[in-house]
Amino acid sequence: MKKYKIMNLDCANCALKIERTLKNLRGVKKVSLNFAAQSLFIDTDHIDLVRQTITRIEPGVTITETDLNFNTTAVLKFNIMNKDLLMIAIGTLLFLTALIIRSLHIIEHAFLEIIIFLPAYLLLGRLVITKAIQNSIRGQLFDEYFLMSMATIGALFIGASAEAVSVMLFYQIGEYVQNRAVNKSRAAIKSLLEIRPDKANRLDLAGNLLVLHPSEIKTGETIVIRPGEKIPLDGTVIKGESWLDTSALTGESASRQIRVTQVVLAGMLNMTGVLTVKVDRPYNQSSIYKILELVESAVQNKAPLESFITKLARFYTPIVVLLASLIAIIPPLVVPNALFSEWIYRALVILVISCPCALVISIPLGYFGGIGAASKNGILIKGANYLDILRKIKIVVFDKTGTLTEGKFSITNITPFNDFTKDEILKAAALAEYHSTHPLAEVIKQNYGQPINHSSIEIHQEIAGLGVKALAEGKHIVAGNDKILHQEKISHTTCAVGNPGEIVIHVGINNQYAGYIQIADKCKDKALDSIHELRQQGITDIIMLTGDRQETASVVAGELGISTFYADLLPEQKLLLLDEMINRDQSPHRPLYMFVGDGINDAPVIALADLGVSMGNIGSDAAIDISNIVILNDSLKKIPQAIRIGKKTHQIVIQNVMLAFGVKLIFVVLGAAGVATMWEAVFADMGVTLLAIFNAIRTQRSAFSI
Repeated sequence: MKKYKIMNLDCANCALKIERTLKNLRGVKKVSLNFAAQSLFIDTDHIDLVRQTITRIEPGVTITETDLNFNTTAVLKFNIMNKDLLMIAIGTLLFLTALIIRSLHIIEHAFLEIIIFLPAYLLLGRLVITKAIQNSIRGQLFDEYFLMSMATIGALFIGASAEAVSVMLFYQIGEYVQNRAVNKSRAAIKSLLEIRPDKANRLDLAGNLLVLHPSEIKTGETIVIRPGEKIPLDGTVIKGESWLDTSALTGESASRQIRVTQVVLAGMLNMTGVLTVKVDRPYNQSSIYKILELVESAVQNKAPLESFITKLARFYTPIVVLLASLIAIIPPLVVPNALFSEWIYRALVILVISCPCALVISIPLGYFGGIGAASKNGILIKGANYLDILRKIKIVVFDKTGTLTEGKFSITNITPFNDFTKDEILKAAALAEYHSTHPLAEVIKQNYGQPINHSSIEIHQEIAGLGVKALAEGKHIVAGNDKILHQEKISHTTCAVGNPGEIVIHVGINNQYAGYIQIADKCKDKALDSIHELRQQGITDIIMLTGDRQETASVVAGELGISTFYADLLPEQKLLLLDEMINRDQSPHRPLYMFVGDGINDAPVIALADLGVSMGNIGSDAAIDISNIVILNDSLKKIPQAIRIGKKTHQIVIQNVMLAFGVKLIFVVLGAAGVATMWEAVFADMGVTLLAIFNAIRTQRSAFSI
């Protein structure tokens, strides 16, 4: 799927028409167009045919490929909107002048009345009528331009000239306000994209600094970041120390201290010292690039309600036009003394109210705003469909280590056996874990603290759920849980060692039991509050899965009030267990499962869940790729917050559906009964559209903060 920016598209109904046509176009495998985001995602090898088709449907609309180097056209749009405002002002003056002339009763013929209102009508309605004619020639009937033209021209012919102009006037006012609202929504998302770095200071061999775009910097090159500058690329600090503001990535205001050898990520803001950084990854593989790509791409995954409204809009307008035609023709033929002019006027009122703009614009805008609100709070949701699933989640399954607990381990004790010393056990474990990236391995290596000659490690093998085996310095070493001792047939006195809540790493050297290392972890701050809040939000069951032993799992579960937990699980056992849980209930309305993990060693489980969430690994490609939702920091409070955003967004979207259908149904009935006039119809049509848009914009507010 390639992403294109769609230019000069100012009509939500036209966006639907383009998307519908492209879906049926030869060579197009998949397409998604989002009017609010002005983006087109399409999978095709015939992009020239796509461009031609778009131009045929909407002349002047073009697409340009985007690469996240966003060049906005805000000034151009501002000037265009100012011209629209000037047109509305002049049209209003002409309209008021015509009303004053008519009130003086100096016009005796209906034809002359049309003449005095015609300048205002043509000024305000010329673009609408032109588009209606162009679309009709192309066989595209029943859009908003056709409806407005048909209704107003009909009104002119039956002597309702003022009403005809008022329809065009209020339509233009509604379009102007609507465009401002939609642009405000786009600006909310674009403000997120401003965290992207736009320059990098490369240090050359002569010690000179060259200012380049981050995309021009290669892996392995050295960059310098001064105080107040954004970090442009992912890398490792080789000189200096500083405090970094990570809020742009994590949604949290807490700053973080960085020293030599630590990793920094693009998008963070350097606050105090000068940092010299060796670049680890090119710009298009950096964490910030992937995050921005995810935010921009989220609009292509539409919620079921969006898809339903898209299909409904295709049939809604023709049905209303048919209804209006029947109302204009049948009553005068069957009702005694009924006048054609009276029933035609009623039909025109129905045409004015029939435009589906309120639904077509406000529903995608609501989801768009919800995704933007989540992004501002450090929660990346990969599409409106996942935002919608959030409100349906009933069971949340947590991985333990690094998710419910901090994953910041410390060695509390080393117990030697068989004449081995503590130092020998720690060194053997560090050698065995040298190539491992597991958090426990990092703790062991940090505590050993001595340089390791990697060439002395001849063999290294990780065994999922058990530990590691290595041949290092001529010694056969195993390190892991007690299961690896049984697998390697290493004799030991007892398996259940250590204190409740601790993790135990057993070490064997040359098939002899050397001893064990006790490592402690603790629950995350506010983990208990987050669990409580999830239950308040209607989560019926909270489950914990872990590879740790039963005693350790029991301590953590008890501390957090989790009654259901499973311990001593291998990664594949976690997968099988979640699959069994999901398939226990085969009914269409079974409870939906969310799995929350770190996105590294539990990737298959995250992928299996109805909604997979990874948290705290913004530098991990795997975490971003496999998850439906990515939490950019370690805060468990983000989980109930995401559910809250999902529920609120859905509530606002449903409000808009009921508001739009309710008002339109009422005015169709009132119009058919002859109670509603065209003035009231245009107020109702534009009014409900604007109300729905403003209601949808509420999803962008930060009322979801923790």
